Amino acid sequence: MDAGKTERLAGELDAYAHWFAMPEPYSDGHFLTLTLFAEFSDTARVARYMTAVFLRGAGACAVVDDARLVVSELVGNVVNHAVPDRHLSTPGGCRRIDLIFKLWPKWLFIGVADEDSTPPLLPVGEAFSSGLLGELPEAVLPDSGRGLLIAQRLAAAVWWTPEERGGKTVWARFDLNGEGECGPH
Repeated sequence: MDAGKTERLAGELDAYAHWFAMPEPYSDGHFLTLTLFAEFSDTARVARYMTAVFLRGAGACAVVDDARLVVSELVGNVVNHAVPDRHLSTPGGCRRIDLIFKLWPKWLFIGVADEDSTPPLLPVGEAFSSGLLGELPEAVLPDSGRGLLIAQRLAAAVWWTPEERGGKTVWARFDLNGEGECGPH
């Protein structure tokens, strides 16, 4: 294996190992989890706002806009598509959405957890070649799956994990390179 591939693989393994742990302040890490409910009319707006507040407060201004868009898409998917597993739902109850942030000096992990165990349909490859996209009217693009495609374009990695109690978490990882830290306000 060449040195570039070895270095990339080592970086991916390092990020993967950090995804499992909760950052501690002494490691310059930050952690936040929020619970929102899909039935509230301002759920996506609150999720975007809290994403910006957390990241700016932690000094990660460079990824605020992209992270807000990814959170908006993932939360929107829960609001519009998630159907809670029978044992997690109550008649007349609200659908729970947990928003998880794990920020390390080199990575930001964002998780959006819901109560639906159905795996998300992560897009594989391109629906159209990049040369064709500029010439196609928007009406020809797929009606669904665009949110996850946007997340895959903006984040370094997107994946999902099943939850022990039922439901799943969709994760997005942003690689940080130390630039774009927040200056004085």
